[in-house]
Amino acid sequence: MANERMDADFMVSNEKTVDYTAQNIYLTGNTFGDKTKNVWLIFHGIGYLSKYFMKYFDSLDPEENYLVIPQAPSKYYLKNDYKYVGASWLTKENTQMEIDNVLRYLDAVFEAENILPSVNLVVFGFSQGVSIASRWLAHTKVRCKELILYAGGIPNELTPKDFDFIDWNFTSIKMVYGSQDAYLLPERLKLEKTKIEKLFKGHAQLVTFEGGHEMKPELLPTLI
Repeated sequence: MANERMDADFMVSNEKTVDYTAQNIYLTGNTFGDKTKNVWLIFHGIGYLSKYFMKYFDSLDPEENYLVIPQAPSKYYLKNDYKYVGASWLTKENTQMEIDNVLRYLDAVFEAENILPSVNLVVFGFSQGVSIASRWLAHTKVRCKELILYAGGIPNELTPKDFDFIDWNFTSIKMVYGSQDAYLLPERLKLEKTKIEKLFKGHAQLVTFEGGHEMKPELLPTLI
């Protein structure tokens, strides 16, 4: 028994990586047609599934707004009764590798949808989805009409150079947060405002609503 414990104490573990092909779903809402004006690329927050997050966008005119909602790949049970499922985009474990995986997935979604330049692209992130929206935009440098960062923080690794491609005469940027958001306390909010000001060179608009860390569907039509 003593020898077994000694062997366990000196066990060497080697972390390796492997490439493989994976599949993931994404959702679309409404129908893309002649009356479509806006295409929303929507990144949900932690704990959501795309199919449940979609309901918050019912306040948008269905004829004018087409929704594309990717699904965070890492799913887990929300409570100990193993009934409800949520999802997360990233964690602190193997973060850079997971970022690369997520970006490849999002690139595939964007390519599959073949969004026409004749419509307005709205990139929207809520909570953890803000970090994904901002990373993806910096990665693709795609031309969007609106970038809406709702109740979340921008990753520290992003710099003003990542957003030099933005045409400030075309793209509108909004930072949206609730006045009682428990995740954006004054110190954190000050930090995020400073980051926003630096990254977007004073072109971002701050939008505040009465409430906490929550989606306000009635607010969405006013943001575009």
